Amino acid sequence: MKLADLEKNKGAKINNKLNHSATPGRFAAGANDLVARREQRKRDQALGLIPFAVKLDASLVKQINDLATKRAGQLNDVVAELLKKGLESK
Repeated sequence: MKLADLEKNKGAKINNKLNHSATPGRFAAGANDLVARREQRKRDQALGLIPFAVKLDASLVKQINDLATKRAGQLNDVVAELLKKGLESK
């Protein structure tokens, strides 16, 4: 075999492997997540909700998470309730 034929065979093997490999997640399974995020953002905006990021002490976050699990509610609802109670007490 000539050197050129060997290189063609190598290229054919590489192409075959590429054709039989799995599709990356960003094109397959994760493609619908982007749409769901957009829809969720639209729903939140319709309800008047906006993202509000804060940095809290780890022990405080643990207490809030524990409270949310005890009440079987969402974390957002528990934090909103605690903030309302704190602001009303002033």
